Amino acid sequence: MTGAGTTYHQRIAQEKRALILTAANALFLELGYDRTSLARIAERSGVSRATLFKQFPSKAALFDAMVTESWSTASEEDTPPAGDIIDGLSTIGRRYAELLRRPRMTDLFRIVISELPRFPELADAQFAHGKMPYFESVRTYLLAEHEAGTVRVEDVELAATQFLGMISNYVFWPTLLVPGWEVSAERVAEVVDEAVRTTVARYATTGSGTTTHD
Repeated sequence: MTGAGTTYHQRIAQEKRALILTAANALFLELGYDRTSLARIAERSGVSRATLFKQFPSKAALFDAMVTESWSTASEEDTPPAGDIIDGLSTIGRRYAELLRRPRMTDLFRIVISELPRFPELADAQFAHGKMPYFESVRTYLLAEHEAGTVRVEDVELAATQFLGMISNYVFWPTLLVPGWEVSAERVAEVVDEAVRTTVARYATTGSGTTTHD
């Protein structure tokens, strides 16, 4: 098979995968996880059952893929290098806000919360394949800054939780509880900036050069 042929088939497979995940997301919200079958997802997405089962042999595997895609940051730049805590946290904060504002992220949490009593494994998948890998990247960044001497953080996990929480508590969680909750891009930027300032004020070391960014 030629390179062009391989690229073509890969593109078609990716397009079908996207159709499947979109259909699954919609059906899980409409009917619930339990009442949604793979056959119904195949019908809604317009792909054959064979194609769906080839990519996702089980409903659990499909849900895991939904989680992974929702939290994916593969198209974004690598974790910022240590050395400039304000610039690094600002970059991470903006990315996190953008991640939380994806429409499918809200849908994912709604599915998990609504199905939690009957399917706690969905929450486990959400945590293991989505939240935890992202959290670990932030924890690793703060640890690198600690080792570089720009911050002094005795509990890196707590610091990462505090920083991300300041953003998600304003940008994301109200969308699940308050009808019509919307946050402008300008307000999101303010929320991220304040989270950065608060974290820097708490953890930055004296003489780290942070005052030049004020």
